[in-house]
Amino acid sequence: MTPNEVLEEFRSAGALLEGHFILSSGLHSPVFLQKMFVFQDPARTERVCRALAEKIKERFGAVDYVVSPAVGGIVPGYETARHLGAKAIFVERENGVFTLRRGFTIPEGARVVTVEDIVTTGLSSRECLTALKEYPGTTLGAACLIDRSGGKTDLGVPLVSLVQLDIPAYEPDKLPPELAALPAIKPGSRNLKS
Repeated sequence: MTPNEVLEEFRSAGALLEGHFILSSGLHSPVFLQKMFVFQDPARTERVCRALAEKIKERFGAVDYVVSPAVGGIVPGYETARHLGAKAIFVERENGVFTLRRGFTIPEGARVVTVEDIVTTGLSSRECLTALKEYPGTTLGAACLIDRSGGKTDLGVPLVSLVQLDIPAYEPDKLPPELAALPAIKPGSRNLKS
């Protein structure tokens, strides 16, 4: 699947939004990728995650475990793991820190890749990777559907993506005038209240 085909999946799902958005990182951007519009369609999700699994196999070879950050990474992590023939588990926040819960563990010798939906600053991916250091498996690298940092995010491990976009993201006090003139919308899930 080419980068343009992946982006067309997002466009067709109504998941490529333009305006003024506050990202889960706290940065502001004129573009938001509402990946849940993609993930609500199992056939579309299957297509993009199969493509991601193929790229992961090319880069890392066989994978035993796919680990994703909750909540946004669970669907693509599961579907990508299915195509890799791997187990799909996820980290959750406990006292503000990502950890494996629910009895999940990673055995010695297991080959592990993290899978995310969208990478912007890489914070969730880095926190997920940090949680994996507690387990004896081998972390091969990370993967995501879209790297919106244009390849600039350093996770400390190789990052595989279907698409690299260089979408601007601004600190709240450094907005360009055209963005500051629009009302800000915060569509992400990181700060959802129960």
